Amino acid sequence: MDTDLQIQNKKLELIQWLSTIEDLNFLEKISEFISRENKKDWADLISDAERKSIEKGIEQADAGRLNPHSKAREIYGKRI
Repeated sequence: MDTDLQIQNKKLELIQWLSTIEDLNFLEKISEFISRENKKDWADLISDAERKSIEKGIEQADAGRLNPHSKAREIYGKRI
């Protein structure tokens, strides 16, 4: 079974299950959980390599080791 179909089936299972819940406290807990999950900071979702690269760039910028936009244009041409 392909992943998209598995995802759709899981969503339908959850919708069906959720429609049977009558406990308001439980529904509120689910709602709070969803709300917390949706508010995650993007920085919590990146890899260690991405985080290290960003930190390195910040350190270089703080130390004044920056290249002007014209230099980036020279290196990368029309890709930017």
